[in-house]
Amino acid sequence: MSDLILDVKDLHAGYGRAEVLHGLNLQAKKGSVVTVIGPNGAGKSTLLNALMGVLPSRGGIAYKGQAMGLKTLEERVMQGIALVPETRALFGSMPVEDNLLLGGYRQVLLGRKTGAQVLEQVYALFPRLKERRAQLAGTLSGGERQMLAVGRALMSQPELLMLDEPSLGLAPLVVKEIFRTIEKLRATGVTILLVEQNARAALEVADHGYVLEMGEIALEGPAEDLARDSRVIDTYLGAARQKTSA
Repeated sequence: MSDLILDVKDLHAGYGRAEVLHGLNLQAKKGSVVTVIGPNGAGKSTLLNALMGVLPSRGGIAYKGQAMGLKTLEERVMQGIALVPETRALFGSMPVEDNLLLGGYRQVLLGRKTGAQVLEQVYALFPRLKERRAQLAGTLSGGERQMLAVGRALMSQPELLMLDEPSLGLAPLVVKEIFRTIEKLRATGVTILLVEQNARAALEVADHGYVLEMGEIALEGPAEDLARDSRVIDTYLGAARQKTSA
């Protein structure tokens, strides 16, 4: 299927002898938003780390039709894959703009002189970062740090952007802003693989969804169908409603 940018088949991954993912299958079409929802410990972050090459894995990982199994993390970055980890992994003692410029290293290696243009695009997406471009990253609020982490990833102009729990620890208003940004990114053509515990917000923004439980795909389908699935409602969306009304 030529429209697939990511095709994962029978993926096994874990930590040492502890296998976390047990034969996982997942696909993402070009320009789509695909979400993986599930509880803590289901293996969501393990999945992203395996796809990025941070963790060893076995099985098939094809990106734009090319096998990625033997590619290093650096090679996957150069191919156009970017990961925004749950920890955000910013350089706290460096200014905002320097963090962003470091994200454009892939473009430098590819000989593309588009750094200034891409930087302005990131600032247009996150005006707050432009206001704070000289501020140390470590002094930003939680929401601003998340914006910076996403902005830094976008500086490499990835074709596949993987987001690990972008709403984690953020206030509700900031969460809404982050998901509005994801909708804007969809319009740019970048493919997004979104790992989230906030199932309601994730399914609202996604085209397709997977429910990951105990290292295996329990359910999958169009996001709007999953949002109406009684099991998803009872296990994930129902819980979200209770928290909202509490």
